[in-house]
Amino acid sequence: MTPEFILGCIILIIGVIAAAFPRPKTYLSRLISLEIPGLGLLLIMIAYDEMLALLTFVAVTAISTFVLVRVIERKEAAQ
Repeated sequence: MTPEFILGCIILIIGVIAAAFPRPKTYLSRLISLEIPGLGLLLIMIAYDEMLALLTFVAVTAISTFVLVRVIERKEAAQ
């Protein structure tokens, strides 16, 4: 097992717990909590060195972050 894989698994587990139970229940903290497991998943993919998986992950993360930021902006504007 490579160090990237082990570190990725640890960050993924911590990130999933942080996303499940965010401390301040604001939209920004939830967005950050969703990005932490994403980083762990990226490290796991880097350990396997699959280029297609990495490119797909980067593209999906960029799109999902954009969508989540738009949702946060609309929710805050509605309040």
